[in-house]
Formats: sequence, C-alpha cells, structure tokens
Amino acid sequence: MNVQLHHVLSDITGLSGLAILDAMLAGERDARALARLRDGRVKASEETIVQALTGDYRAEHVFTLKQSLTAYRHYQKLMAACDLEIEQQLKCFDAKVDAKAKPLAPPKVRRRKIFSNEPNFDLRSHLYRLFGVDLTAVPGISVLTANTILSEIGPDISKFRSAAAFASWLGQCPHNDISGGKILSVKTRRVNNRAALAFRMAANALFRSQSPLGDFFRRMRAKLGAPPAITAAAHKLARIVFHMLATREDYDEAILNKNERCFRARAEARLRAQAKSLGYSLVAAVAQAAQPKTA
Repeated sequence: MNVQLHHVLSDITGLSGLAILDAMLAGERDARALARLRDGRVKASEETIVQALTGDYRAEHVFTLKQSLTAYRHYQKLMAACDLEIEQQLKCFDAKVDAKAKPLAPPKVRRRKIFSNEPNFDLRSHLYRLFGVDLTAVPGISVLTANTILSEIGPDISKFRSAAAFASWLGQCPHNDISGGKILSVKTRRVNNRAALAFRMAANALFRSQSPLGDFFRRMRAKLGAPPAITAAAHKLARIVFHMLATREDYDEAILNKNERCFRARAEARLRAQAKSLGYSLVAAVAQAAQPKTA
C-alpha cells in the first residue's frame, strides 16, 4: 500500500502501531486522523507520520493486512498459552532455596524495554527458586539464557563430575588430536547443544560489559580474534555457572576483580622490564600530571 509506518514507528506491533492498523481496517483513510492515534511517547512529529500514512489503500492490500494482523494476534494468544503452561510446569519442581529467608535481590541492570520474546510472567524468580542461586547476576547471562540452561541440564548439576567435564560436554575446551605423540589439532569439538549455543551468545554479549568478564572478553578478542574469544569467554562463563550451581554460592565479582588486578600487575611488570631493557623508566600518568610546569 506504500504506507511507510515502519519508518516512523520502531515497533508497528506496539500501542501506536496497533491502534493505527485497527483504524485502517475499520475504514479510516484520513492520514491526519490516523496520525492522531499515536502515543504521546512517539518521537516522530505528526507531519512526518501523516506523510508516512499516505498510501494506496487498495482492497486486496487491505484484505492482506487484515489477514496478517489476525494471524499475528492468533499467534500471540498461542504464545501466551505456552507461557502459562511453562509457568505451571515450573511450579512442579522442588525449590532449592527459601525465598523468604534468602529473598531474590533486584536486578543490577533495569531495562526500559522488554524483549518481545520474553515470557509474560516472572521467570527470574522461578529460576532462582529452582537453581538456588541467581544466574542472571553473572554478566552476559540473561533470563532467557538461564532458562535455556535449565531446559538442557535441569536444576541438578551433579551429573557432571567437575567443571572441566561440564565444559567438555559443552564443546568449549580444546580437543587434542594426537598421532604418534604429535598434536595434529586442538580445535574444539562441534556439538549440537542448545546450552553451548546459549553460553556462546552470553559470551558475545560481554563485548560492551563494564565488568571483569567484559575486560577479559575484549582482551581475548584483541589477542585471538572474535571466534576464539567467544569460546574462551563461554568456557569461563560455564565454569562460573557450574561453581554457582554446585556450591550454591552467589556470584562474587570480587574474585574476578582480584584476578584482573593480578593481570594488570603482571602487564605493568612486563612493561617496566621492557622499558628498562631499552634504557627508559616508566612514570605513572597521575604522578606525571601532578608535577608543576616550568616555563
């Protein structure tokens, strides 16, 4: 119909988009009247929306739009039914933590926008009750990632003898092919595992994370490239999750901060040794800035 509504609204299935679409299907053709149906939070001006709503409302196109909108709402009802069934199934599992004695802490990062594929119930509280710890406290691991881990391995991690065995099952550790005492390949195994994919997606989300895990991922990415860095970060996340589920201990970033300080100390010692070998000495930037300037 040459209607450019998707250019002025970030989500045509939102409050404003559905209101305008319903008015279209009800017979409204005045672009200015349709533009007045927008929500007050829409950033585009009325004139911009009027221009975007000026199109060719042919009967066959309107019929196709009606069929598409009906199908969309039908699938939304099916998804809501799935969410309800998932919530009922989660209630059947035994709790591993007393929510009254140890309440769930609020999320560290509050998002303004809820992703469209998130369930319409409090999945984070259910995961906390089943795991005994809050996996979403780990940077990179979202509620949906934690739910994928639950669906693949269950609430019990004791089937794996160690964190190394868990990482090997996920295909996130080197697989040494040795022949005649010579290592032919150290590539990781290819696995058809949804949990492994979830950990890799969580690792990729660390790129902008201002945390020790984010620093580790960016350092590995600069050193090895993107694919090996994702594998290395996913391996570290898998070990952290295994430790949390095995010991029921909350995520403690102080341990990673200590490791990061050790890394910075080693890097500084290496730079000082290189500078000394070249006949130079390193001076702290703060101390150098504090020195008075001479004319």
